[in-house]
Order: sequence, then structure tokens, then C-alpha cells
Amino acid sequence: MTTSDAIAGTAPGAAAARLRMAVPSVADRVAAELRLQLAEGMLLPGARLTESTIAEELGVSRNTVREAFAELAAERLVVRHPNRGVFVASLEPGDIHDVYTVRRAIEVSAIRAGGSPEGVAAVRSAVEEGKAAAAVNDDEALGNANQHFHGAIVALAGSRRLDTIMSQVLAEMRLFFHKATMEADFYRGYLQDNEEICAALEAGELDRAAGLLLAYLDRSEEKQTAVHGE
Repeated sequence: MTTSDAIAGTAPGAAAARLRMAVPSVADRVAAELRLQLAEGMLLPGARLTESTIAEELGVSRNTVREAFAELAAERLVVRHPNRGVFVASLEPGDIHDVYTVRRAIEVSAIRAGGSPEGVAAVRSAVEEGKAAAAVNDDEALGNANQHFHGAIVALAGSRRLDTIMSQVLAEMRLFFHKATMEADFYRGYLQDNEEICAALEAGELDRAAGLLLAYLDRSEEKQTAVHGE
């Protein structure tokens, strides 16, 4: 399926039904797609975003893209510079603690609650995705797997609202991580942590899993603060 199909749908009736169920507007779906591209590392900090290019790529109007930009600007994922255009945000060091505060609140509470067998299996799938990427030295895929791991943890809560919040957080995380990933093997350092957290979750040791995750987030924040403070 192409990106345009994902936005517009291949069957008009089915697409309209999905749209009503998922989000209130097409602009929200465009914003969600751009958020995903940020989270997957496809859009770099400082990159210029053009309405016409995105409208053509996603099969929507420029007005729709403009609305999506306004939504992302409110989330501080993009910035609009008068007479210059819209650019992917370069987050400030002061944003790091705020993002990690949100992560502690939603990720740790989600894992402490457990989740369904399907949800736990999704966490395991992300861990194995990371191992497979590491085995072939695919750093981009390894970064995506790490994002999927944290998204799957929040999904354990079974809350669409939390999933929506986490989609923004994942985008912000990737913006931070772009600078840190200039260090070789950046994401490989998280593989063992992810495995241990997942194993505790699978064993039903939820307090231990939560403790491991909390320590992991503390170390990660310290790392990001050091990198962005340089």
C-alpha cells in the first residue's frame, strides 16, 4: 500500500468508515503520518517541509497539509519561519527533562499494569526486531525497533489516548536521538536493557520490569542531557 492509499484509502466507503472511527479529519491523518516519519527518523531536525510536495505525496490538498502543519507546530515538532517556510524542529536541551517526565509517567505505569498476551507479544516482537537489525548492522532499522519497543510498552495500557500521546513523544525522541546517533552503536546499548525488561514482563514480574524501565529511562535522560549540553 502506498502512502497515498494509507491516507485516502483504496475503497471510498471503507476509507470513510475508517476515518470516522480513527480521527476527526484528514488533516489529523496527515499529521499522524508526518509524526510517524519523524519517529522513524525519515525527517531530520532543520529539514524544510513544503506543502506542495507533501500534498502530492499523500494525495491531499495543500490546505489539508497546512492544517497538519498547524497541529504539529502546536506540538513543537515543526516551526514556521515567516517568509522562509516550515521546518522540522530542533529541540532544545531544556525539552529533554519534560519529555522524559512524560515517558516515566506513561511507560512505567503501562508496564506495571501488565497488559494482554497479545500486547506482551508485541513487546517481544520489537525486541526481536532489534536483534535482527543488529545482526545485519542496520542502524536505521535498529533505531526504529527501539521506537517500536517503547510504543509497544505504552500500547499495553490499551488506551488510544495514551497511544496518541506516545506518538508525539516518539517523534520528539527521534529528534533528540539524531545528534546522539553520531556515536557509533548508539542503539545497540539499549538491546540488553530491552531484553531484560521484556523478559521480566513475560515472567509476570511487573514491579521488576517497571524498575528496570525506570532505571533505563533515567540513564537515557542523563545521556541525552550530556549529548545536547555539549
